Amino acid sequence: MQRVGFLISPNFQLMSFAALSAFEFANYAADKALYDIAIVSESGGPVRSSVGPTLDSLRFDEPEFDTLVVCGTPDVDPPTPDVVGYVRRAPALSRRVASICTGAFVLAEAGLLDGRRVTTHWLWTRDLQARFPRLKVDEDRIFIADGQIWTSAGMSAGVDLALGMVEEDHGAELARIVARQLVLYHRRGGGQSQHSNLLDLDAKSDRIQTALTYARRNLHTPLSVEQLAEVAHLSPRQFSRAFRAETGQSPAKAVENLRVEAARLMMEQTLHPIDIVARETGFADRERMRRAFLRAFGQPPQAIRRLAKGAAA
Repeated sequence: MQRVGFLISPNFQLMSFAALSAFEFANYAADKALYDIAIVSESGGPVRSSVGPTLDSLRFDEPEFDTLVVCGTPDVDPPTPDVVGYVRRAPALSRRVASICTGAFVLAEAGLLDGRRVTTHWLWTRDLQARFPRLKVDEDRIFIADGQIWTSAGMSAGVDLALGMVEEDHGAELARIVARQLVLYHRRGGGQSQHSNLLDLDAKSDRIQTALTYARRNLHTPLSVEQLAEVAHLSPRQFSRAFRAETGQSPAKAVENLRVEAARLMMEQTLHPIDIVARETGFADRERMRRAFLRAFGQPPQAIRRLAKGAAA
């Protein structure tokens, strides 16, 4: 049996414990105790959550857990010296050390993230990078496993992280069963984006918004800067400058993001061959689409489709 410790601090977020359910249902699915869960804190006893209810906890001693998970809080105030010391000792005694959401700031304070690829909730990624410049913060990943250190994005992404651990420990089939029991569409791979480019890309002015709407409806066409600038009734130079100022992206990058998101949906929701998907979403060929998927999701198109098929099964 593997012991998993969840470390909480005052004002912790209850939703962190959504990840706990993955380990709980792994026990149910396997019909035996694969994981033993403990809740620990600096002082032990009742710890108040960010929404009011308290949770009883054990006082932490040496972190003798197979996996230690540091839960997030709504703020990123520096942890106490005792918490930092406890987390700093964890890698020597635990096989894995993880954070959920802003718990990454605690791992960073303890020096566990130096030189590693990490993530956290997108609202806090830039702050994390600024405060800890030795980290390699990826602001667009659901979770990242870098050696024995795992970090997740928001609270719901903690479930994906926990399912990833179940898969690492006991195989993909058990992880799929647990995902179904949790009524999840499927387990999102760590490389999946935190954002939907089709939903998030927006603009302030009518001209740039018109160009974006045109691009969404005509992904199968080349969509050159000149073509989009004509739709916006601007010169290509004016259009490129205004587009970047309003969206934070170049027109070419935005178009690629829109293509990749549309292609992902087609890979998940249809049985069209990859060549057809690439053509319908405006990629010149399947190899260009594969490279774009790797940049956006960290996985090729076939892996996205396999995840969707596994969920349907």
